Amino acid sequence: MINDGAPLPPTVYPIPKGRVWALLAGALAFVAVGVAFLVVHSSVKMTVAGALAVPFFGVCALIIAQRLVRDRPELVLDDSGVEHVRLGRFTWDEIAAVRVREQWVRNTSQQFIELVLHDPDAYLARAPRLVRSTASMNARLGYGPANMPMSTLPVPAEAVVDAMRRHHPGLATER
Repeated sequence: MINDGAPLPPTVYPIPKGRVWALLAGALAFVAVGVAFLVVHSSVKMTVAGALAVPFFGVCALIIAQRLVRDRPELVLDDSGVEHVRLGRFTWDEIAAVRVREQWVRNTSQQFIELVLHDPDAYLARAPRLVRSTASMNARLGYGPANMPMSTLPVPAEAVVDAMRRHHPGLATER
């Protein structure tokens, strides 16, 4: 949105480094436990658990470490659209609405912002591989392909939606 004849500066949300460091420490701890299971190998179950844990959590640790090294912002909002580190770039014309959603698993909830897209298939054609691979699961759960978890942002969902409205006042929101 233009404010007094000048465009608004971008709203930038950096990665929450404390959380990312904690995730990295957790992933490395699981790698260490997996290695211990492989070394001790007192049972077949421990050996299998170790053989699965080491590569899985090792890859997780590498991905998390890359996020720290790259130090890219998690989310950037500007007058032309939205850029999310994992979802990619969206223009405001592609976004029909935004929705704050909450998913409950057992006794914990995960809040996220869903970008409701005019043409989800066009987005999926250019989306990162991870988004494409999870799109069918998201659809079965009743969600679209473009979801930003709030656990990776340093502010509450309402603050992000308010910033989106500042950059694009006509943005529709759904509950």
